[in-house]
Amino acid sequence: MRFDVVTIFPAMFGPVFAQGVIGRAIERGRLEVHAHDMRDWTHDRHRQVDDMPFGGGPGMVMKPEPAIEAVEAIRAHNAGPVVLMEPWGERLDQSMAASFAKEPGLIIVCGRYEGIDDRVRSSLSAREVSIGDYVLSGGEVPAMVLIDAVARLVPGVVGDPGSLAQDSFSESEMAGWPQYTRPAEYRGMAVPEVLLSGDHARIRQWRRQQAAQRHVSEIKELKKR
Repeated sequence: MRFDVVTIFPAMFGPVFAQGVIGRAIERGRLEVHAHDMRDWTHDRHRQVDDMPFGGGPGMVMKPEPAIEAVEAIRAHNAGPVVLMEPWGERLDQSMAASFAKEPGLIIVCGRYEGIDDRVRSSLSAREVSIGDYVLSGGEVPAMVLIDAVARLVPGVVGDPGSLAQDSFSESEMAGWPQYTRPAEYRGMAVPEVLLSGDHARIRQWRRQQAAQRHVSEIKELKKR
């Protein structure tokens, strides 16, 4: 699967995706991640990607020409859908990630400043996606989150497919269960006996119960806010 990112900070992406599961998948040819400098599609000697908003207001708005022309050029190599990382977009969840993982690729446009000229969205039929109800400095970190969530669902990326089947949220909205490893006791804290029993039926039941309890706790916490 191919990911193309349009950003004014392309150097942010190389170090992040050179490591871990995604880095190994890139080395094996399972994934491609390309970060493109939006300024390469500007039309002035200052390589300006932003301007003042029509109608007034604080801050600057990203211009339509660089983003649209960048995506048009990238489409020669990537037939996937276009995504704009925006705080007001659809909330990213596991279902959305799984849907994107079935595409041949994704083209992700990262906004900055006060946002992107809305003609980018309409011209490119772009889907607006958010990773949560908070404001970040730009779309680069959300784009990394989206790529990581989608990429690990691409066949052949995660070494053990069984780990995907038991990931949190893969089959329900429940949180995951508590995990433990060696040593069995540390500073007086012991691993639950059921996990040492070798009884896989009891272990599955315990994990389901623990996941359900976490899910209920999360709902209660959200209601307090």
